[in-house]
Amino acid sequence: MRRLCKPSEGQEGVRAPRVGKLACLPVFLPLAGRPVLVAGGSDAAAWKAELLAATGAEVHVCSPEPGDAMRALLEDADATVDGRLVHHARAWSPHSLAGMAVALADAEDEREAERFAAAAKAAGVPCNVIDRPVFCDFQFGSIVNRSPVVVGISTSGAAPILGQAIRQRIETLLPNALADWAALAARIRSGVMARLPAGRRRRLFWEDFAGQAFSGRPPENMAGGLDKLLGRLAVDADGDTGSVTLVATGPGPAEHLTMKAIRTLQGADVVLYGEGVSGEVLDLARREARRMLVSGVSGEAAGPEGAALAAQLAAQGRQVVRLVPGDGNSPEVAVFRNAMRRSGVAIRLVPGVTSSIACGESDATQAVGYPLSL
Repeated sequence: MRRLCKPSEGQEGVRAPRVGKLACLPVFLPLAGRPVLVAGGSDAAAWKAELLAATGAEVHVCSPEPGDAMRALLEDADATVDGRLVHHARAWSPHSLAGMAVALADAEDEREAERFAAAAKAAGVPCNVIDRPVFCDFQFGSIVNRSPVVVGISTSGAAPILGQAIRQRIETLLPNALADWAALAARIRSGVMARLPAGRRRRLFWEDFAGQAFSGRPPENMAGGLDKLLGRLAVDADGDTGSVTLVATGPGPAEHLTMKAIRTLQGADVVLYGEGVSGEVLDLARREARRMLVSGVSGEAAGPEGAALAAQLAAQGRQVVRLVPGDGNSPEVAVFRNAMRRSGVAIRLVPGVTSSIACGESDATQAVGYPLSL
């Protein structure tokens, strides 16, 4: 039997699964007020110039003879969202790259593309050459714009049509009012941090906030309710009380988790799991949550590392999630729940789907040709 360590000792058993392989690193680069270079006057270059201007960048366009789309954009420069367009009626040169935050070009041929990429590298400027990925330091993905919420989608150039299809699906899931909710969050963030201590109460407020943001209602209609919630949590010491939640994972794959199970995972401070839990399930927990390997479901059946450890963590005010296989109706789960009750720790169960339901969904998926969960 392994020695039961105090939670403060940080004994976490087997390391939680690492991040899977990434084809590229998704980053978000603020460009407001910064100079960027667009070399070329084609329609494709015009679209990239408009995109850059929308970030608030100062876009320098080098083109002796801009095409119709670029000319229209330059003539309507005052209508850009926040940025500035500057036209240089000449071809680009290595000097054009000096001081630029990023640079992109629509090269006429392979030779110009190679020359532009080499000049950008010499100037220390990340570059993108349209439709020539071998010369690109970064790529443009599909965008879902609910600014300040921005969702970027990349297929690393392998399947642009698939990226567009994913964007269309996400567009239907995110309400337009989300932009207003995000702006409200930015305005009240400092006040929330001042009134609520870091920890569960602050997270409860933001979880409620996020839930209302997806209601589709404008935030001005909900401001009163949010203020009352903030006031209540500010004086509610019970908001720091720990608890234990059993989350049944169903047959195993993350696609079979219920939405309630996912929300519970994302609100956990500590996730206790056994050998059979997949990495994709653990990845659904919030980034800051500790992931601790324990052997078995119940304390009595597999030593103190189940129920006793969960009780200790809850006594420290932690929100503990214990992942269990199946639908949550096994005898081992009943033993665990009884042990928690004897410890005086609040416990609840989030049931999982049964294998038969999962198999039925799989059969239906094969019949219609797409996953039901999408």
